[in-house]
Amino acid sequence: MDLALRPEMVHACLDRLFDLAYKRTERIYDQIPGQVVISYVAEDLGSQESLLFSLDTIREFFLPRMKRMMDLVHDAGAYVFTHSDGAVRDVIPDFIQMGTDVLNPVQWRCAGMERAALKRDFGDRLCFHGGMDNQETLPFAGVEEVRAEVLDNLRILGAGGGYILAPCHNIQAVSPPENIVAMYETAYENGWT
Repeated sequence: MDLALRPEMVHACLDRLFDLAYKRTERIYDQIPGQVVISYVAEDLGSQESLLFSLDTIREFFLPRMKRMMDLVHDAGAYVFTHSDGAVRDVIPDFIQMGTDVLNPVQWRCAGMERAALKRDFGDRLCFHGGMDNQETLPFAGVEEVRAEVLDNLRILGAGGGYILAPCHNIQAVSPPENIVAMYETAYENGWT
């Protein structure tokens, strides 16, 4: 509601939060120059079905601040790892234009996040990270279904490189250990290109 009713307050709050993150990150880079390889820039902008806010709202409130962080990361010689859950396809071109190198988590069951289309449309400009469904497959499928999803991800998202297999997010506590082992074993056996 504040985004619409009190935009000046939201801008002030976000400026403060991002300034703190910026200074913290800058200090890390100053303390260990050239040793950071990848940095996390994250804002959850998607739900299961769509963006959480209009693209105009995202562009006004979030993207300029994220871009500032991405510029800091690139100035330090590191890669930008952008995390945004959900159905974020509509904002991926903005992420790329701002400097995202790695996109996480690739929740392919969300609207508009079909793996083949993402790879086709953005795979030459992004490395994808994630893709292993942690809402259905890892917690509730059988070992063979987990293995099949790993192979699908490697085939689809990994075609020609640019893919790091991982769970879409945290592995849920209800996920059977054999599914987790199957995911990593299958990736290890088949994922080196």
